[in-house]
Amino acid sequence: MLTRPLGLLAVALLWLLHFLPLPLLATIGRGLGALLYLLARQRRKVVDINLGLCFPEISAVDRKILAKTHFSLLGRSLIERSIFWWSSPQRIQRIVKISGEERITAALAADRPVILLAPHFLGLDAGGSAITMRFDIVSIYSEQTNPIFNRVLFKGRSRFGNQLLLSRQDGVRATIKAMKSGRPFYYLPDLNPRRRDAVFVPFFGIQTATITGLPRLAKAADALVLPCITRMLPGSEGYAVSIGEAWEAFPGSDPVADAARMNAWIEAEIRKMPSQYYWVHRRFKTRPPGQSKLY
Repeated sequence: MLTRPLGLLAVALLWLLHFLPLPLLATIGRGLGALLYLLARQRRKVVDINLGLCFPEISAVDRKILAKTHFSLLGRSLIERSIFWWSSPQRIQRIVKISGEERITAALAADRPVILLAPHFLGLDAGGSAITMRFDIVSIYSEQTNPIFNRVLFKGRSRFGNQLLLSRQDGVRATIKAMKSGRPFYYLPDLNPRRRDAVFVPFFGIQTATITGLPRLAKAADALVLPCITRMLPGSEGYAVSIGEAWEAFPGSDPVADAARMNAWIEAEIRKMPSQYYWVHRRFKTRPPGQSKLY
């Protein structure tokens, strides 16, 4: 973990970067990503394993190219967060375009709670800023180990409107209450959970630990599930956030089947832009009983 002086220096540098134009920030970010690819060996190994598991049909050379592209975009996402944490709302609106927000508005006008299903693509912070500039939401906040970055990240994600960021300890009831009060829930369910919280359903053909929180919350709050995808565009073009149509017949009668449906949808979206998923995460860390570790 960075010491306090180094943490303050890193935040100060990031703050200074937000004054730069987006194309230059994108160039710096790609350079940072190339450096991370060379130096962050453990994370590079995680990415290589994930891509090998999920895309066995492509050659090792193509997977290496995909990994390098991923790190390039990862570097961009880290540097360009400075825009969403400190730039003006007008600049963010120019950089991040959103489509489908009327679906959220219509659901709330009809007194239907809303869950925005937002998988871990690299543009997630841009999507969060676009949503929070338009709606007061509820979301789950994971505390960071570095107190300086924790404070900056918390303030950055709650800078617009009247946002409610809950910890995982706040529980399901607080989330449901917030949704029923008219706050869309910006939900990120696709990280590796503990075995006791998981069911195992397919994801890229692999039995993957997955939480059933999406169907349980949708049922408890009588909420509509609206898919929310953020795409990183070429450097000078910014980001595009898309709010899709509400899922039909969801939740069903079987939470495990619903979790499998969620994973299948996320997989399909990843295949549209495979370099932009959060591959540095050990998504397959929790294994079914009796199966060997993958990392």
